[in-house]
Amino acid sequence: MATAVETTLDAPSAAGTAPAHQVVAFGVMVALLVTAPFLVYPIFLMKALCFALFACAFNVLIGYVGLLSFGHAAFMGSAGYASAYAAKEWGVPPELAILFGTAAAGALGVVVGALAIRSRGIYFANITLAFAQMIFFFSVQAKFTGGEDGIQAVPRGTLLGVFDLRQSYTMYFAVLAIFLVGFLVIYRAIHSPFGQVLKAIRENEPRAVSLGYRAEQYKLIAFVLSATLSGLAGATKAIVFQLASLTDVHWTMSGEVVLMTLLGGLGTVFGPVVGAFILIGLENYLAQLGAWFTIVQGAIFVVCVLTFRRGVVGELGRLLRKPL
Repeated sequence: MATAVETTLDAPSAAGTAPAHQVVAFGVMVALLVTAPFLVYPIFLMKALCFALFACAFNVLIGYVGLLSFGHAAFMGSAGYASAYAAKEWGVPPELAILFGTAAAGALGVVVGALAIRSRGIYFANITLAFAQMIFFFSVQAKFTGGEDGIQAVPRGTLLGVFDLRQSYTMYFAVLAIFLVGFLVIYRAIHSPFGQVLKAIRENEPRAVSLGYRAEQYKLIAFVLSATLSGLAGATKAIVFQLASLTDVHWTMSGEVVLMTLLGGLGTVFGPVVGAFILIGLENYLAQLGAWFTIVQGAIFVVCVLTFRRGVVGELGRLLRKPL
């Protein structure tokens, strides 16, 4: 194990150029997403992109640090409320509202991370869940959140004073740009020396500490990065749907992002994106089943887990013998 950790830290590709197959995969993904709104309902795609960014942010923590958080809905939901409130009550433009919501999630991530990061395993998961429930009950009681009604009729506004986000295609490409920026930030982070240290901590934390790395500091930075980008997803979603509600701060949202990551491929670059699109697609097309939806969805997940033990993208990468 020690040798594996040292190999991870000394990997020559840590700060090098991206592998050719990942560049090709990224190009294919971008091409599909650019053409998708002309073939598929844009609102569905925007929802999927927001959740894809959320899943990618969550994957930074669980896939590359090995920390399972059951409270990531707190960051997505709190950013949504902050963004919606800033856009509706303060009248700020959408780009500033999204930045405000993202910053609020990042600040919350610093607080929660500083208190939770010293715990491990199930204790860490329970602490993050407890904080998320605190945020949920605060959102129910606080006046500015609108309680069970949420913040409704949030104006989309005009992006940079030029692009009218009330137009579906304009809103879609703005969301796509935000997603790609977030995705590239995550990609750069996990393929940098910083990302190699995170992987070493995941594999053998005592060994990484013995090599002189401050594990808690690295884990806190990763936690804050994950929380901030989760907030970016939540803030964008609030502007897209012109609504911030309790749904995004409920514990079930934290469970859904775990399913997205596991379904797509834990610790893979493109897995969370695929997992998010699969889950949102199932929710969209199986909603007509009513009460049977949960049962059918659960059966599909069981089949996927048994068939794709490494997730869809993880298994594909194994077959191609190239990490995706």
